[in-house]
Amino acid sequence: MNKKQQASELTRRRIVESARHVFIQKGYAATSIEDLAAATGSSKGNIYYHFKSKEGLMLFLLQEWEREWEEQWSELEPLYATFTDKMYGIADYLVKNGFNHPLTKVANEFYSNKWVKDDIQEQISQIMLARVKFNEILLQEGVNQGDFVLGPDEINILAIIFEGLLNGLGEMTQNTNLDQALKIYKKSIDVFLYGIAKRS
Repeated sequence: MNKKQQASELTRRRIVESARHVFIQKGYAATSIEDLAAATGSSKGNIYYHFKSKEGLMLFLLQEWEREWEEQWSELEPLYATFTDKMYGIADYLVKNGFNHPLTKVANEFYSNKWVKDDIQEQISQIMLARVKFNEILLQEGVNQGDFVLGPDEINILAIIFEGLLNGLGEMTQNTNLDQALKIYKKSIDVFLYGIAKRS
């Protein structure tokens, strides 16, 4: 990487870190490109050069968060020996990470924004598809361990259902405290794994 590339990357990182603070403080919709320019010390043109739009900058932050999540989970995963343990471990991690992560609120606002441009919407869809793929791999582990028998189509459907469950829980537990959220997520894993019908 030459000096020009290094300077460009430093500018890009400065924009990202400053924008993170502005989005967290003001929310996505209330943040203007002028706010971002003022906070980052960069011109609007410089922000557009690196990220094309406010949406593109926000999306970059969320993609970074997704990568961080995967890296952190890969470190925690060996602590859980079985598929069932991993399911409860994921629920626990999602709650604790979500409650403590400053981007949670602004991320929910961004994902629910109906006016996001088509190209950004497509990239959001890719994030969601990656989550479903993660769930499919997890469910396949359960099949491999003999916890249950599922065909490929069933794995895909259940992976989508599980992602929908987690997304819905994220919305519904926004105004609860940490202990309540942990109980709700744990119960949701109970229901996902065992259902609510009486077991003999």
